[in-house]
Amino acid sequence: MNRFEFLRPASIREAVVAAAEPGSAYLGAGTNLLDLMKIGIARPDRLIDVTRLPELSNIEWQDDGGVRIGAMVRNSDLAYDERFARTFPAVAEALLSGASAQLRNAATVGGNLLQRTRCAYFQDLASACNRREPGSGCDAKGGENKSHAILGWSDHCIATNPSDFCVPLSALDAVVEVEGPDGTREIAFSDLHMLPGDTPQVEHALAQGELITALRLPADGAAFAANSRYIKLRERTSYAFAVVSGAAMLEMKDGVIARARLSLGSVAAKPWRVAEAEAALEGEEPTPQAFAKAADILLAGARPSGDNAYKIELARRIAVRALTLASRGTPQVMPALPASPFSTNSGESHVA
Repeated sequence: MNRFEFLRPASIREAVVAAAEPGSAYLGAGTNLLDLMKIGIARPDRLIDVTRLPELSNIEWQDDGGVRIGAMVRNSDLAYDERFARTFPAVAEALLSGASAQLRNAATVGGNLLQRTRCAYFQDLASACNRREPGSGCDAKGGENKSHAILGWSDHCIATNPSDFCVPLSALDAVVEVEGPDGTREIAFSDLHMLPGDTPQVEHALAQGELITALRLPADGAAFAANSRYIKLRERTSYAFAVVSGAAMLEMKDGVIARARLSLGSVAAKPWRVAEAEAALEGEEPTPQAFAKAADILLAGARPSGDNAYKIELARRIAVRALTLASRGTPQVMPALPASPFSTNSGESHVA
């Protein structure tokens, strides 16, 4: 780990001024940043500690039923907030399916939004990685890549976004509030993360010195509360990143889908959502055929980036499974293993 300057600002404005200097990085819980510093990938010259700014730690309900969540709110505090979990159950399920209880008690909303890629080649300083060192190449292209992207990838990078939290946020049209040297602004969640293209080192839409101050979920998302699920297929039962995950939300009226939201995780460098897939479900009965059609539209552009052709069919089944479980209703009690794609009902098929 390199030597660095440590600052603890007294206000958001003071933090932003300090972070405007190149080589600066914000420090929240540090559950991702400190790991990367220890292995020599992140080497900031100065850390700006924002953990003691009280205005970043509030959950504020708006008059219209929407919610504003401070960037320093802990994952576990948000997931176990009764009103939040009741209003946005798929988000709570996603939060509780990520990492371990110890990490959820430390990790923050703002930090979760900006998780770095978990590609093994990114974390190996001996490997070529265009995200870590632009222009060096992508060793993942010819290496171990069975868990890599099937959508939105380029020859410069085939890594995926690892966040559980971000998948339902994408489906709910969340908004990110940011403060920077030029003042405050808002970023639509769909615009926060960048696909790799020719510049995979540009991972998000924030400029130097900009700080995420809050996340907003619109009141409109509450209409899906009765039929919302997040599911996550992983290589081991818990404490693992998703191979593929999915968030599905339905607004049902008289047995017909009035509106739908559908998003996939761990298939691209950002959560994957296609408006046409959701539109295809509107006015339809919740049938396997309707769900399969929506999944086909969602994955229309999918192609292997290596030894991962299986992920296309797997993602299709996860999308159908998420929609199927959502159509049966949000569980009254959070499942013992949140986000499991497997039903706890005896005798029920586990095949999507």
